[in-house]
Amino acid sequence: MRRRSLLIAVPAGLVTLAACGDDSGSSSDASASASPQASASSAPPPKIVDGPLPAITAGTKFGEKPTVAKGSGEPSKDLAVKTVVAGGGKAVAEGDFIAAHYLGQIWQSAKVFDNTYDRKTPLVIQLAQGSIIDGWRYALTGKKTGSRVEFSVPPTWGYGEQGSEQAGIKGDDTLVFVVDLQDTFNARSSAQGKKVPQDDAALPKVGTNTDGKAPSIKVPDGDAPKKLVAEYVLEGDGAEVEAQNSVLVQYKGVLWDGGKEFDSTYARKQLTSFSLQQVVKGWSQGLTGKKVGSRVLIVVPPDLGYGDNPPEGSGIEKDSTLVFSVDILAKM
Repeated sequence: MRRRSLLIAVPAGLVTLAACGDDSGSSSDASASASPQASASSAPPPKIVDGPLPAITAGTKFGEKPTVAKGSGEPSKDLAVKTVVAGGGKAVAEGDFIAAHYLGQIWQSAKVFDNTYDRKTPLVIQLAQGSIIDGWRYALTGKKTGSRVEFSVPPTWGYGEQGSEQAGIKGDDTLVFVVDLQDTFNARSSAQGKKVPQDDAALPKVGTNTDGKAPSIKVPDGDAPKKLVAEYVLEGDGAEVEAQNSVLVQYKGVLWDGGKEFDSTYARKQLTSFSLQQVVKGWSQGLTGKKVGSRVLIVVPPDLGYGDNPPEGSGIEKDSTLVFSVDILAKM
């Protein structure tokens, strides 16, 4: 089983996407890793200093798995942060989602408690309180993608006096992280794939703008398809989404009958992420096999959507066919 980092806290999902009935589809991978997860913190912002920080003795290039020396002497009581490789990409803001490879170890022992390099899948996580330990929020905000950042996190901005038993972190342990910032996403993010012709007059037409604004969805006159439709509007060149993955997306949903919008991340100005095992079948089937970086048209017939049991207050009538534009920003 591929492990997933316990840095991740499950974000609030959208009611209109949640699968009805059984919610046992949540990924057990999220609790299988020995990595840290966010804990409640009321500590004031830390002072950020330059060091001390242990040397990176091997794997010194961006994207390479680093080897980090044992900490020498006493670690700083403040947050020590150093940009080891300066990237030239987008600046990360608090509240953004980041995609990053990282390695974490304990200052005193150099024991590695987690890394994503061996899993060959970057961590995708929101830099927000409650989603990730505070040390990450303060160390990475303002850094640019393409950067390698090394930082040490004292217990105050890590796990406090309780530590993390699962990760083998004691209450007085200072943690050392090396993070390679690969990408950042926010409410203005869009798929950036290649335009694909939309030639079928019987299917909705989706806008191809990539400016972060909601694409238009024009539903044709005529009957809705009886089977699931999942077609590229913009085809990305990223990895294919697998059925067990979670994804980070922008999306907009309208009703086939009348074209009325009933849900949209654009309107909320907030991205969302979820497991494909926790959404309606039309989404899980429609996004499986699609590439990261794509915009996908999904037409969901009632039997793969909500059937005769739509979410209360959603504006969706019984036996409605649903039309979605989905931008797959990352898989998690």
